[in-house]
Amino acid sequence: MNAYFVIILVAVLFEYALDVVANALNLRAMKPEMPAALQDVYKADEYRKSQEYTRATTRFGFVTGIFSLVLLLGFWFLGGFNFLDEVMRGWDFPIVVTGVLYIGILVLAYSVVSLPFSIYSTFVIEERFGFNKTTPRTFVADLLKGLALAAVLGVPVLAGILAFFEYAGALAWLYCWAAVTLFMLALEFVAPTWIMPLFNKFTPLETGQLRDAIMEYARGVDFKVNNIFVIDGSKRSSKANAFFTGFGRNKRIALFDTLIEKHTVSELVAVLAHEIGHYKKKHILQGIVVRVANTGAVFFLLSIVLGSTGLYDAFFMDEQSTYSGLLFFALLYTPVNVVLSVVLNVVSRKHEYEADRWSAETYEEPASLVESLKKLSAENLSNLDPHPFFVFLNYSHPPLLNRVEAIERRGKQEPALRN
Repeated sequence: MNAYFVIILVAVLFEYALDVVANALNLRAMKPEMPAALQDVYKADEYRKSQEYTRATTRFGFVTGIFSLVLLLGFWFLGGFNFLDEVMRGWDFPIVVTGVLYIGILVLAYSVVSLPFSIYSTFVIEERFGFNKTTPRTFVADLLKGLALAAVLGVPVLAGILAFFEYAGALAWLYCWAAVTLFMLALEFVAPTWIMPLFNKFTPLETGQLRDAIMEYARGVDFKVNNIFVIDGSKRSSKANAFFTGFGRNKRIALFDTLIEKHTVSELVAVLAHEIGHYKKKHILQGIVVRVANTGAVFFLLSIVLGSTGLYDAFFMDEQSTYSGLLFFALLYTPVNVVLSVVLNVVSRKHEYEADRWSAETYEEPASLVESLKKLSAENLSNLDPHPFFVFLNYSHPPLLNRVEAIERRGKQEPALRN
């Protein structure tokens, strides 16, 4: 029996089973009463609504998960990859063009068949729980912009990768690593200025108490920022958020308008102190280093297995090609991705604790961070008591209770420090 076939099939099925088990445990872990330390987060009816939201999104996840699994296995076992390859070769394009079209058609086809699920999630589930603010026009515009970005940015990158592996010889993986790394770094600089504004309107925060408080805090911790922006997040969802992005002159502090609407000045400054903490603790830089290292490992491993006949036999291919090998390797990499995802989530949760601690230590009102986290959880109908295994697999942020307890413990140990 083909070893690649067995490894990939077991990996795909195991990943699906792991997700089902984690979600099932998470549903069973929900209790009718709120955790004692979080009694002030929800009213009783709101708490029931949050649990219903978790059930609805989880059950919908079961449906989309089994659909994706059946679609993949059906296309695989029925020889769909080889059939499409034969059609594409019949068009007699240059090999790189053929590869871009082959992968592009598969990605586009999956996006089309998955579109009803995205529509249902947005206009039924999110609408039912009061989150959705997206109009059909905005939804379609986002789809078209996403396709345009994929064409403008994704196609050249994919073509370059295929060309390197076709013509650059044994060091193709190294050239790909260097090129993709440069592309990733360039995106970090240009995304805040050129890409994000395609989807959201960034308006400079007007002069007033909030802006003055933020700028005062930023000066106090030696964080240089040229401007603070408000994002029109309310045109898509009532959920709130804040983030820091970019480097150098392009770095931005961004607040959702929904966040500003529902939080006090001190709470907003505490949230931004948390985001600045990520920058000060070099979490963003560390994340880039990890992504670059992982990219190099992926290309190196790809170069090893790309010429293996067994990989193509596992998908019933008549001919070998770089472009189909690239897709099949992505499936072969599934076990590594699962492990890497868990490890990165562990690191991310550690970083969140560190950013919380930074906020609590450098802002003169550390209790404001606790209040803001509680409000955000309530506004987003967050699950207050997730199962530990589900958290281990899926949470990039610690559960609310753990974050609140860590902040309060820190507050008892020493008073807030103002740098």
